[in-house]
Amino acid sequence: SFDSRFDKATEKASPGYYAVQLLDNEVNVEITASPHVAFHKYAFPKGKAANILADFQSGLVWQDARFHTHVLDNEVTFESDRVISGFTRRTEWVERIYYFVIEFDKPIVTKEELPKRSPLEKSSRYVLTFDMHNADTLNMKIGMSSASVEGAKANLAAEVPGWDFESVLQDAKKGWNSYLAKVKIEGSEDDKVNFYTSMYHLYIQPNNIADVDGKYTGPSRKVSQSPNGKYYSTWSQWDTFRAAFPMYTILTPELIPDFVNSMLDYSEQQGHLPIWSLWGQETYTMIGNHSVPMIVDAYLKGFTGFDAERAYNEIKKSITESKHYKSDWDIYDKFGYYPYDLIKVESVSRTLECGFDDYCMAVFAEKLGKTEDAAFFRKRADYYKNHYDKATNSMRPKDSKGKWLTPFDPYALAHADSNVGGHYTEGNALQYTWHVMQDIPGLIEWMGGKEKAGEVLDYLFNTEQESTGTLSDVTGLIGQYAHGNEPSHHVAYIYPYLDRPGETQRLVRKICTDFYKNKPDGLIGNDDCGQMSAWYMFSAMGFYPVNPVSGEFVLGAPQVTSASLDIGNGKWFTMEAKNLSKENLYVEKVELNGKPYGKRTITYKDIMDGSSLVFYMTSEVKK
Repeated sequence: SFDSRFDKATEKASPGYYAVQLLDNEVNVEITASPHVAFHKYAFPKGKAANILADFQSGLVWQDARFHTHVLDNEVTFESDRVISGFTRRTEWVERIYYFVIEFDKPIVTKEELPKRSPLEKSSRYVLTFDMHNADTLNMKIGMSSASVEGAKANLAAEVPGWDFESVLQDAKKGWNSYLAKVKIEGSEDDKVNFYTSMYHLYIQPNNIADVDGKYTGPSRKVSQSPNGKYYSTWSQWDTFRAAFPMYTILTPELIPDFVNSMLDYSEQQGHLPIWSLWGQETYTMIGNHSVPMIVDAYLKGFTGFDAERAYNEIKKSITESKHYKSDWDIYDKFGYYPYDLIKVESVSRTLECGFDDYCMAVFAEKLGKTEDAAFFRKRADYYKNHYDKATNSMRPKDSKGKWLTPFDPYALAHADSNVGGHYTEGNALQYTWHVMQDIPGLIEWMGGKEKAGEVLDYLFNTEQESTGTLSDVTGLIGQYAHGNEPSHHVAYIYPYLDRPGETQRLVRKICTDFYKNKPDGLIGNDDCGQMSAWYMFSAMGFYPVNPVSGEFVLGAPQVTSASLDIGNGKWFTMEAKNLSKENLYVEKVELNGKPYGKRTITYKDIMDGSSLVFYMTSEVKK
């Protein structure tokens, strides 16, 4: 066995730094990083051999059976007694190639290639022994590239040319603090830890995978050149369009043009906008194409630095041409929904998710004066009405003859990419019924008005009926509301549309308290590339983007006593929660810029103008 026990008490972790003690060999490990380079530092006991396992086969896999097969190809070259280079081609989740160079500050004196653990393995493992020259510390740098070994070497030379671990660590801290310092929070210690941990999660991705010279491998699997040295990947669009991307537009607007151009460059190679891109490649995970709301959100908020007509054309191509997995636009437009007898899985969720993208495109078309397209996509955006069944108060599957699925279990969990199957994506009918962020007032009217919609919404949060089946993604339940997964994230903020904001205020407190705890397992569900964290950040400050491209944020109830956002140009947006306490979880009144404020939402412009938002908190629901 080559693994080592370790004591959690010896772990230290902060942005840009990790340290741990390996107990079996008494080795102290420290790791830091630059954008393309990892820097490892190993302190060995004096007088003991300095051995490193260089394992090019192991990696994270979904199933144990894939441990021996996920590496498709591998090449390792020992260029000298201090340098190893090569590449590995892997297929877990999506096929991709990592090019690397590894440098040591001590010479390798022996290398032992270990026998393969299965004839299916394509890569090697080596035990390397080093001549420590009477020193006890071995330093190692790993440069990475999506383009070539030469790119990995250039990245390493540009970012970490020397062996000063402390200097690289300080640069990493400085880089992280440039993000974390954009928000100043006042509250309890747990509040601060939760907020800044969320902010850290938010900025772990997306990742610029272009080399220092701008070269990268995109979906064409050919080396491409970025004109500005940036090409972002790892988006998780199905998750992050909801709150993470709107948060980026507030805190780091300087990144938005590069984000949009990366999506457009991707689309020109792939034939459609990224759905869920990893290391520059399409995973086809999830449904819809939620690059669309990100790009439209950027345009509507006035961002420049990208070609609007180019963006429009790439969006239109992506959501009208059936050239990729999970498109089927001819079926969608023929029936006004995805019939479950023609689309065997996720039919309801796909209609609802695509409808939001259509709404975004309709607004974009209207802004560009493309009236015919705008009408077409507006019609599509209303397809959600074809799935709402007033008899069951839920979004119900319908076949190509217009008949409802019978028998029908609205509690049944479904997901196509599992052995569960079904007509929803990581959820059930009750959860997806509210997935109409583009038209909450219209949905309420379609349900029968505010009173009826309120009954349906109350049932979602209060039912004691359990789900049928289980899914690892459906967690953090309040009734059938599932905070551990993204389709529910806006639903707690629907009550203000029903003139019952107190319910939202109560739920926000419960969700923040129960599902975001300051402990290792304190986050309910998968953070999903910062979306869970962005929900917390917005909610802690007292507002949330129910419709992520509307430029509006529905008021909730703040969970921190104050927040100050550096929005650039010397301006700060401030939020203060007066009288906030454990008991005072409800909002008595709101002021914006010192004046009484009675609207349901604040706007992106309010925030970016440097406004002052004040909540007056109380222990009782305002009647």
